Amino acid sequence: MQRKLHPLEGIVAMGALVLVLFLSVGFAQAQDVRKIALRSSSALVQDAGTGEVVFGKNADAVVPIASITKLMTAMVILDSGLDLEEKVVLSREDAVGMKGSRSRLRTGLSISRGDLLLLALMSSENRAAAALGHSYPGGLEVFVDAMNAKAAVIEMNESRFVEPTGLSPANVSTASDLAKLVRAAHEYPLIREYSTKDRATIRASKRPLAYGNTNGLVRSKYWEIELSKTGYISEAGRCLVMHVRLAEKDLIVVLLDSWGKQSRIGDANRIKKWLESGAVSGRSS
Repeated sequence: MQRKLHPLEGIVAMGALVLVLFLSVGFAQAQDVRKIALRSSSALVQDAGTGEVVFGKNADAVVPIASITKLMTAMVILDSGLDLEEKVVLSREDAVGMKGSRSRLRTGLSISRGDLLLLALMSSENRAAAALGHSYPGGLEVFVDAMNAKAAVIEMNESRFVEPTGLSPANVSTASDLAKLVRAAHEYPLIREYSTKDRATIRASKRPLAYGNTNGLVRSKYWEIELSKTGYISEAGRCLVMHVRLAEKDLIVVLLDSWGKQSRIGDANRIKKWLESGAVSGRSS
């Protein structure tokens, strides 16, 4: 005859089962964390074609986005059809609100709109981005309205823009929204070209100025990068977005608020290693 379990014995047995399940799940999650432990507070890896999320971390947190803003600035300029060969004379107005940001572009310099776009995308030149906004027909206020209108069109519903450089922490978005921004920006050949250019020299009033790309990964033979943009202000931390070819897939990578000067690059390399190791089957969220 089978002995009836005392109620306390049943409770103990159930507790032991729950503990075993908790430890096994916890161990599996810990393994995933070890596989792709990122220093970025928000992150997203998304299939560029299908929109499938490969990896996510706080992807819906609304945060400052620093110079990732310049991708939106570039799209608004290109959508306007303004002449990229037209010279723009830098004014003192372009330096307002630069928040201590350094620039080799001085008041009175005459630079083509196309070169300003190149410097904004490749070298994250803040005064170049500011000049693009101020020289827009109708001025800066109309330009900012166009930025937010474009954000609405591509359904960046949690995003808001207040100026074209990203120096203001009031320019905010989410990793999920920025994936939409990267996907939209990737449709512009000039943004793809300028944002991934290694280095360039422009002529400003007959004076040559040499600049390099703020994302060192564009110079690496181990990366296939089709679009890139970095960003940094103290409120946003180190940021990086890319449209890349990894593990035989076209992917969008978004890294926000990464602590440490090289941490966003380290996180990008960790993601690359994780994807190429075939660890994607144990996706994190």
